[in-house]
Amino acid sequence: MVKPIYTKKGDKGETNLLSGEHIEKINERVEAYGTVDELISSLGLAKVYSSEFLKKFLLQIQKKLFYLASELATKDLKKVQNPVKPEDVIKLEREMDDISTLMPPIENFIIPGGTPAAAFLHQARTICRRAEREVIRLSKVEIINVEIIRYLNRLSDYLFVLARYANLIDGEGDQIISRDGISQQKIK
Repeated sequence: MVKPIYTKKGDKGETNLLSGEHIEKINERVEAYGTVDELISSLGLAKVYSSEFLKKFLLQIQKKLFYLASELATKDLKKVQNPVKPEDVIKLEREMDDISTLMPPIENFIIPGGTPAAAFLHQARTICRRAEREVIRLSKVEIINVEIIRYLNRLSDYLFVLARYANLIDGEGDQIISRDGISQQKIK
């Protein structure tokens, strides 16, 4: 007999952390790693519509986010495997800098959209911002690895850069909004 996917343990609004501790599903910790899970899924959607170049970046981010979510799903920081480190943040910054050199600079706000990949990347960026806020909220009541906050902060910027790149390579550039109205960014 196949083991069912459902356990019925959550029927009363509770779940278990990786440590086995039983907590409510509305706990700050569950909200934080649940939002990271949502981010991982949204990146999967963006990946479906992305170029092969972007897919490799998105897959590595999803992998890191799985580890990050598991780090949030335990209170015992000594048992964390592959914790977020300062080098992870530096890696995002370097990749952003490299990709940004391929694009025209921006001086105004960008309207999310363009190619399907860019639109889904912008959506993932906003989910990432929410995940960051949830982790900050958790950090006010529990001890967490502060590198997680830095990583999510940088990741939202990273996803913005990838969205711009998707619009540049596969679309017609970004739509810019300024006091003068909406215009299409000129690709040089």
